[in-house]
Amino acid sequence: MTYNFAIILKFQHALLLGLWMTVKLTLICAVLGCALGFLLSLARTSKNPVLRGASSVYVEFFRGTPVLIQLFWIFFCLPLLLGFELSNLASGVIALTLYTGAITSETFRASLKSVGREQLDACVALGLSAWTRTTNVVLPQAVLRAAPTLLSNVVSLFKESALVSAVGMADLMFVGQNISNNTAHPVEVLTAVALIYFVIAFPLTRAVTVLEQRILRRLAV
Repeated sequence: MTYNFAIILKFQHALLLGLWMTVKLTLICAVLGCALGFLLSLARTSKNPVLRGASSVYVEFFRGTPVLIQLFWIFFCLPLLLGFELSNLASGVIALTLYTGAITSETFRASLKSVGREQLDACVALGLSAWTRTTNVVLPQAVLRAAPTLLSNVVSLFKESALVSAVGMADLMFVGQNISNNTAHPVEVLTAVALIYFVIAFPLTRAVTVLEQRILRRLAV
């Protein structure tokens, strides 16, 4: 069997469009998921037992079940309950956002616990409202401390996003599979797709290490 990797150049435009869809999906779900995760972390550290219990069940469910099953349930089952169809993009965004919210909530919860109690007591002594205390004191520190892990979560999300190809969304993996099937060159095409994922994900994983070291030095001052 002969291999012709030059065939990738013929389909580079289609692969770039698929990559753009993957990046766009990752960014949307990362932003929405981090916002959801922060709210969940506040609920899990709340003194209200109902909020704490409900958020814990949510987090454990989405962390404890496969993302692919969550995606299939939202794509195939949720429309039956809602009474209208969901596009594959909407299903992908919902599934990955809910999953990202669950995993980032644990990151935020750990960073919230690292914020000194004396700072919260100082906010109370100054008469700051709960909203001001959360947005101006707690949130900036929590985001700073959680940044390396959050970036690592985004890298994982970028790789997990390949699952949306299973519901027909034209991401990088879906485009690669179609080209592979139509050209009968799976080795060349799927190898190229894997390399594209690696070229983007590897620098980000290195950035996580650098960022973590800088934050640790800053917090040590």
